[in-house]
Amino acid sequence: MSETILTFKEMCAKFDVTPRTLRYYEYIELLQPERDGRVRYYHTRECARMTLILRGRRWGFQLEDIRQWLLIYENEGSEAQMRIWTEMAARQLVELEEQRKQLAEATDELQALYDVTVQTLGDFE
Repeated sequence: MSETILTFKEMCAKFDVTPRTLRYYEYIELLQPERDGRVRYYHTRECARMTLILRGRRWGFQLEDIRQWLLIYENEGSEAQMRIWTEMAARQLVELEEQRKQLAEATDELQALYDVTVQTLGDFE
């Protein structure tokens, strides 16, 4: 089975990211594509890392945390990576739950103000 190799443009399309984002991830060493002159080639390893990066971002992790987590895998292996990830995930779950509570409060306040305003407007008619 041959490995899939993607170009810069294909990588952007596959992961629905901008060229600027992809270049930035390379700049901060989250990704390390193979280079042939100015042309970049992304192998399976980089695609897997990009999947993890985007998941981490969706879950609210900072890019530096993601970078450190990926480095642990390279230097210490998957068990160490999984242990660190569970610690990071536990902290992030607490943070997301707090954000959910704040969002629910803001939604309730906005809904209450909306209802009062609609009622007030109805009184003018």
